[in-house]
Amino acid sequence: MAESAASITRHLRIHGLVQGVYYRKSMTEAARRLGVQGWVRNRQDGTVEALASGAAPAVQALIDWAHEGPPAARVERVEVAQAPACDAQGFEQRETV
Repeated sequence: MAESAASITRHLRIHGLVQGVYYRKSMTEAARRLGVQGWVRNRQDGTVEALASGAAPAVQALIDWAHEGPPAARVERVEVAQAPACDAQGFEQRETV
């Protein structure tokens, strides 16, 4: 039970040059390495949106990664909000919305 108490879920919105630079693929790889569950997708407004769930240190590490992104990305800002628990298995790329 203590493990679930240490789990957190965060909703991220990443702004900047973050589409067309392998941001989603790179985030998926980072999340899988960290053991974070959830998803990532592009939005039509040019941002990238993600939901990350898992152990607090792992989710924080992914948030820290999101501020940099892959080498070609130019992240301007990352909005982070608490979110309801996510029942995702693994971490996936989703279609643009």
